[in-house]
Amino acid sequence: MRDNAARAMWERYEPVHQLVYFAPEVREAMDGLGMRGYWMGYFALRAAPLGPVPAPVVTSCFYVFHPDRAASALPEAWSLAGPQQVIEARERAVDAAMTSLYGPDVIGSAELAEAADLAWEAAGAADTAGRVLGAANQTLPRPDQPHVRLWQAATTLREHRGDGHVAVLVGRGLGPVEALVLKSATGETDAEFQQRIRQWDTEAWQAAQDALRGRGWIDEEERLTTAGAAAHAQMEADTDAAAAAPWHALGAEATARLAHLLEPLARRVLDSGLVPPANPVGLTDGTWRAAG
Repeated sequence: MRDNAARAMWERYEPVHQLVYFAPEVREAMDGLGMRGYWMGYFALRAAPLGPVPAPVVTSCFYVFHPDRAASALPEAWSLAGPQQVIEARERAVDAAMTSLYGPDVIGSAELAEAADLAWEAAGAADTAGRVLGAANQTLPRPDQPHVRLWQAATTLREHRGDGHVAVLVGRGLGPVEALVLKSATGETDAEFQQRIRQWDTEAWQAAQDALRGRGWIDEEERLTTAGAAAHAQMEADTDAAAAAPWHALGAEATARLAHLLEPLARRVLDSGLVPPANPVGLTDGTWRAAG
């Protein structure tokens, strides 16, 4: 059975986190550090809490990218700006992006400060054994500005969840390309888009399709079979269960309160058009699930 709180909270904090990939203020900040192109900035921004690690380590953690995608950005990015510089730049950029999107009244509100503190408490309770990206983000200092603190907490929580999801995929013997093909088969995201941005060639994509057909999980039209739908649902349930610890620690009442506080913030991101409909994580503007 799915942990409804874990799923519901992901739907609320993920849009806030996603600002770092799509807000123009972030791209400007990365350009200002000398990063060349979107992908160099992306890999530097997301990998910075790990320190100046090489491309193979990042490929392993991020899981679904072709090794060449990370290698085109790292370690060159670290010669342009060290990880600490990138972390400081992303905090400044997130400050600017959130202030622009939400406005000073929301940014300075008691409700946002409350949300930031609740999210920070939940993120601090995340169990990070075996979860490298979650642990790296959890060790970062507590930002003074509530909205930046909220963003960092959301980032820790989503990387903690992502680490758990990768563990689920590995446990089911589902490789990076197979995971993308399966996700595309659910209709949550576009196959061509996923293949292109993750930089997998047609041969690798077709091999993954063949592997999933061999399992009986997709049909000849790359649609989920009954068995595939069941397998996907179980992996999502396992991911939710692996992401439950922060919400159990926070408690049902505080979790429900944080969900309520996050809803208008997440809705504003989704309504802004900053996050494209065909985004990699399959984030939609669908109906919220109950958080308790």
